[in-house]
Amino acid sequence: MKQKYGRGLFFLLCVILIVSTTAAYWQVHSFDFINYDDPVYVTENPRVLEGLTWANIKWSFDSIYGSNWFPLTWLSLMLDRQLFGVNPGAFHLVNVALHIAGTILLFVLLARCTGGMWPSFFVAAAFALHPFHVESVAWITERKDVLSTVFWMLTMLAYVRYSQRPTIGRYILVPVMLALGLMAKPMLVTLPFVLLLFDYWPLGRLRLRRADADVAGKGKSVMWLLLEKAPLFALAVVSCVVTLIAQSRTVSTFRVFSLSDRITNATVAYATYIAKTFWPAGLAIFYPHPHGAIPVWQVAVSAAALLVISVVVFMFRRKRYLVTGWLWYLGTLVPVIGLVQVGAQAMADRYTYVPLAGLFVMVAWGLKDIAAEKRYLKRAAVAGGLAVCAALTVLTFGQVGYWRNTITLFQHTLDVTADNYVAHNNLGIALAEKDDLAAAMTHFEATLKIKPDDTDAHFNLAKALAKKDRVEEAMKHYEAVLRIRPGDADTYGDLASLQAEQGRFEQAVAVYRKALSLNADDGRLHSGLGLALLRAGRLDEAIAELKSAVELKPDSTTYCNLGMAVSLTGELDKAMEYYKKAIRLDPKNAEAYYNLGNAYLARGKLREATVEYGRAIEIRNDYVKAHGNLAVALAQQGKLDEAIKNFEKAAELEPNSPDAHFNLAGTLLEKGDTGRAVEHLRKVVELVPQDVGTRCMLAELLLQQDKIEQAISEYREALKLNPNYPRAQAGLNRALKLQAELNAGKQ
Repeated sequence: MKQKYGRGLFFLLCVILIVSTTAAYWQVHSFDFINYDDPVYVTENPRVLEGLTWANIKWSFDSIYGSNWFPLTWLSLMLDRQLFGVNPGAFHLVNVALHIAGTILLFVLLARCTGGMWPSFFVAAAFALHPFHVESVAWITERKDVLSTVFWMLTMLAYVRYSQRPTIGRYILVPVMLALGLMAKPMLVTLPFVLLLFDYWPLGRLRLRRADADVAGKGKSVMWLLLEKAPLFALAVVSCVVTLIAQSRTVSTFRVFSLSDRITNATVAYATYIAKTFWPAGLAIFYPHPHGAIPVWQVAVSAAALLVISVVVFMFRRKRYLVTGWLWYLGTLVPVIGLVQVGAQAMADRYTYVPLAGLFVMVAWGLKDIAAEKRYLKRAAVAGGLAVCAALTVLTFGQVGYWRNTITLFQHTLDVTADNYVAHNNLGIALAEKDDLAAAMTHFEATLKIKPDDTDAHFNLAKALAKKDRVEEAMKHYEAVLRIRPGDADTYGDLASLQAEQGRFEQAVAVYRKALSLNADDGRLHSGLGLALLRAGRLDEAIAELKSAVELKPDSTTYCNLGMAVSLTGELDKAMEYYKKAIRLDPKNAEAYYNLGNAYLARGKLREATVEYGRAIEIRNDYVKAHGNLAVALAQQGKLDEAIKNFEKAAELEPNSPDAHFNLAGTLLEKGDTGRAVEHLRKVVELVPQDVGTRCMLAELLLQQDKIEQAISEYREALKLNPNYPRAQAGLNRALKLQAELNAGKQ
């Protein structure tokens, strides 16, 4: 029998749910993306980054990406990109909004079905504010959780509406909502089972005994209700098949996790989820799988706890909410409890997002029954419930704070878990992105100490070592990856890139070709091969590979490299076209502006060259070559003062660059500043002692300054380097003659 309640109070409670949930999660508006799966879903997903287009909408439905098929999730992320750009705060707030929507729908669902406003409110509040749910809300990757749950609740509401007045029109809405939910996340495959539980309680449609029909007046047999839900179960089966196909590469084989490992871990996970529900401490983004190392006592205690709860529920089965709540919890966890192991985690907070509602129902209606006898107990239950909600809000606010960025998240994970190789690896990646390579390598090494065959850690350590110029060590770790995963094209690509950086161009070319034999459609690999061929002087092959690269993956850097290759053939117009395409794709590509400036300079278009060099410098003020070439263009226009400033900037940025000092000296000479020109020529001679021509130029200037002894010294040094250098011999003779004349005059 439904209880009557005031609409005003109902809306007030909705406002409380909205405000409290917003308060607990509002801080996410300033949070970053996480380097764990967020790149796959957003930051490195070209489809999502392009936003909503007809091609991307089609892709959402007909492709399997990230080992999943959930087109609605992709569409929602694309819509965020379309509306907000790549602003992580906006993506986070959409997750919060969907979480709030799911919460309100849960409140409406339970209140409508049961008439119990306060128990419904407490279930919704626990759902909204429990720290266990932070992972699903604060992690952009888990958009699929919050979005699919909105459709979960809409499906249940549609079913309740149908059950109250069954019509074909009302029924059709149920599978439609379920299908939409399954297209957001396949977790909804257990929803038909939950609807059957709702038939038992609170809808009272399930007739287990003849008396049930008399009490409810609308009881149906189990068979009738199963047939009624046949289309829903069919949708669930189809979703399961699609999901298994999509996740076939990530489903762990029995060689990794034996059946006994899976069963024992599932038993402990069921019990651990319950324990953390009532004492939400030590929550983490990743819990390492024990691989059969769970103590026997822990399995026994967990199994005993589950058995005791099941027996108690059976004993008090007349309290139907206990049966529904308990089976809701057990049943909805089945797809993710680890019997079919996807990934390497033992359990995950996000898996409890919907299942915990079953436990909350048991507690809320249990307290309602206990408090029913005495008014003071009712008040105590309400006060206690509000106190618990307040405590959960505080705990959730604290838990949300760990999701601020990758470093805070995985540092916390390391603090609350042991031997967590995934946390070490991801923290290392985040630190490497901050250029804290020493700390990053410490974490990669810690990963390998825990899990020596972790290819990701070998790969990441190799990249860090390469940045530290520890090339041979880096190559050993790349080779370790390839021993474990011989078909890893990305690793071959990075190894080839490292070889090219070391000037081993022919080796790099061979390794790039090996990588492309494994993944011929990887534009990045074609681009790397093209650059290696270019640096090896194999121009025609380089151009062909770079053209393949931009066809597969239009990229600003690759267009820039293609322009450089084409310019070497003398086709400056074509090269300039490629540079301009590079700039359109990335207006911050300083290298493209610089190369475009070079093309204009080669054509004698000095003004245009000056503009492009200036743009390159605006982006990278420390761009030495751009400052140098800008100075050249300015000098050719007679703007010697500006040219000198840019040559000075180039020399300041790269004090050991002989070209910068030489060019500056030449321009100073044009201005008639012989003294400063001599200073910079001395620097060139210091940096390149074997440069005979510069020594002679320096000696000639010294002669002009009547520094005859210093000039003779420079000429003699030049002749030591090249005894047959005419300019040096002639200069020395002239200097010696001047010295003799000077000495004779003194006598």
